Amino acid sequence: MVSPFRSTRSLRILAAAFAITSAIGVLTGCGKSEPATTADGKTVVRYQGQTGQVTPFELAADLGYFNKIDLHWEGDTTSGPANIQAAATHQIEFGSAFNGAVIKLVAGGAPVTAVLSSYGADDKSFTGYFVRDDSGITSARDLIGKKVGVNTLGAHHEFVTREWLHQQGLSDAEIKQVQLVVLPPANTEDALRKGQIDAAALGAVFRDNAVERGGLHPLYTDKDLFGQFDYGTYVFRNDYLKQQPEAVADFVQGTARATRWLQVTPRDEVVARFESIITKRGRNENTGLLKYYKSSGIPVPGAVIEEREFQVWIDWLVRNGELPAGKYAAKDLFTNKDNPYSNGKYPAAAGPSGEAVVAK
Repeated sequence: MVSPFRSTRSLRILAAAFAITSAIGVLTGCGKSEPATTADGKTVVRYQGQTGQVTPFELAADLGYFNKIDLHWEGDTTSGPANIQAAATHQIEFGSAFNGAVIKLVAGGAPVTAVLSSYGADDKSFTGYFVRDDSGITSARDLIGKKVGVNTLGAHHEFVTREWLHQQGLSDAEIKQVQLVVLPPANTEDALRKGQIDAAALGAVFRDNAVERGGLHPLYTDKDLFGQFDYGTYVFRNDYLKQQPEAVADFVQGTARATRWLQVTPRDEVVARFESIITKRGRNENTGLLKYYKSSGIPVPGAVIEEREFQVWIDWLVRNGELPAGKYAAKDLFTNKDNPYSNGKYPAAAGPSGEAVVAK
């Protein structure tokens, strides 16, 4: 039986994550040393990847979109907050996390800035919050006193769930009675089917597998809340942004172009490219999940960050008493200055090299 883990306010949930700021202070001096370079003078940029998947920046490297940086894989991650922590403590140069978690980390003192959207929900790729067909759960009110399985606390799944409950008219006291249970994504569907939880956050391959097996349906989805929307961003440490502006600019332009490549390229060509990349990097990964690829999940051309994608979560945190009103402005948490689809280099709807996109 899964033990229920009742969520407290997100500020306390992420208190441990904020401890990284003390480590940041200790390591700041180290950040001033020159980064490693390749024999041909490119700056080495360390990162964490995802097993069996190809990130847009890994695709950018394979497509030859980087001119001044060389990516170096430091291992894999399955958690946005952990990925950002690794970046903030100088283990890697950048990380990706849910925008609400980025705001909380900045509020806790982590010196990071978002530079590019990293994931979202479009018409093909999104997260659904599923219940069993025979559960009798048909509304937000039916979740009071029930358990919802999520991958981690203080991130996307929790924020979306609590925002949906709020929009459905539940009071703060009622929302607190909906229990969030942390489960590995690979085990979440099974826990739902066995009745150990009452609803489950399922995305990507986990959602598709669950739908194929039948007996489940989504009670709500992240796409229901805001339509097509970018939910997460890549962030760099502020000291790195100041010390290595050319490396950051190269990362952003290349990754933005690779994201646009994903947005305009036929699915079969994308999957074939992903399979080639995974095979070449030789990490003994299973390419079987690639058959479930549907889209980039990022609806905005070139992954340009929009202010509303941060503001909605600032408002959420202020409403819940976890941030002071007026202290944080969305525009101060991100920059689009290096994105060619925002800074005027390419038209917003252009292809990966600035060319006009031909409808397929």
